[in-house]
Amino acid sequence: PRMLILGLQHMFAMFGATVLVPILVQDYGLPLSIQTTLLFAGLGTLLFHVCTKFKVPAFLGSSFAYLGGFSTVATMPAYEGLDPETKLAYALGGIVIAGLLYLVLALLFKVLGAKKVMRYFPPIVTGPMIIMIGLNLSGSAINNASTCWWLALVAMAIIVVANIWGKGMVKIIPILLGVVGSYIVAVIASACGAQLPDAEGVMQPLVNFAAVNKANLIGLQKFVIAKFDVSAILVMAPIAIAAMMEHIGDMSAISSTTGRNFIEDPGLHRTLLGDGLATAFAGMFGGPANTTYGENTGVLALSKVYDPRVVRLAAIYAIILSFSPKFDALVNSIPAAIVGGVSFILYGMISAVGVRNIVENQVDLTKSRNLIIAAVMFVSGLGFSSVGGITFTVGGAAVTLSGLAIAALCGVILNLSLIHI
Repeated sequence: PRMLILGLQHMFAMFGATVLVPILVQDYGLPLSIQTTLLFAGLGTLLFHVCTKFKVPAFLGSSFAYLGGFSTVATMPAYEGLDPETKLAYALGGIVIAGLLYLVLALLFKVLGAKKVMRYFPPIVTGPMIIMIGLNLSGSAINNASTCWWLALVAMAIIVVANIWGKGMVKIIPILLGVVGSYIVAVIASACGAQLPDAEGVMQPLVNFAAVNKANLIGLQKFVIAKFDVSAILVMAPIAIAAMMEHIGDMSAISSTTGRNFIEDPGLHRTLLGDGLATAFAGMFGGPANTTYGENTGVLALSKVYDPRVVRLAAIYAIILSFSPKFDALVNSIPAAIVGGVSFILYGMISAVGVRNIVENQVDLTKSRNLIIAAVMFVSGLGFSSVGGITFTVGGAAVTLSGLAIAALCGVILNLSLIHI
């Protein structure tokens, strides 16, 4: 019974961030399902545990790193006129390829060793990549928050208070508390008559339960089969560089928390294999990319229970929840302003993690070499994103390189070119 409760705690830790990804992707106009996301978070976690010999107490939830990719695919001129589900299918194809890149890196780690591989992806390359992922999404946060600023500020305030002054489990789940707390405020405000105009200008309550009332309690997930296109692949695949660096950092954190060296046993090649297979599997059938969750590492530190079986229980809970359309509809009833308030902090935190990556690794920005790499990456990533990337023709097919893809290429090439400077 105690393990069942501990597993529930892990589920609550991952829940807020995991369901927020499909909510944000839906805001870009792509129909990513919450039910499907939860299903593949659970299945991906179990697959990861198989690949790591059931030794690593990690949970795999939705990755925020790929949000910029989803946003880019949704607005690419090459896909103009396509229905939202087809656009999503192309984005998912890019995620499948990104997941397979993990397998390539896992093989390189196994054959060459970590030091030889990591010289191609130093912090001066990965740090700016992570920073730009957050900055490229900042406009979306403002647009959502502006639908009802006071509600967005309530969500932000709860997250800040929980994260800075919270104790125990409260400090571990600030995102979940921010969503739930502000949602309760919105429900109360709706009951008191608060309204907002919808897309057609018709006044509606802050929270509308019409879809929740119509939805069935139990039902199957909605699967979208991935489609492959070079443009979408070139948007999504480079993001794997930042996501893989995040994975390596998470493995180090879990090892430090538990006092066991998982980088050595079962080995970083096995953890990357598990993460990559889980991401490719999810992308193939309609789920977002997966990543190891720092929130659950926080629960490990809080509870001092490092048994991987507890995390596998959380995965089973996620799979069970994924079979409820009513639950899906309830999550979708969250007002856009709350999503804006949460993502306001979340997107900023993604960029802040990139800054921390540079600082913690003591990157010397007084060196002209490092300044040039960072400068070119920032201008490429942000500048080309603002104009929709670069489109060119290869063999009669139009190929679009996103700002993030161009920045990643510039960073890797400049790092290798200036390696002796």
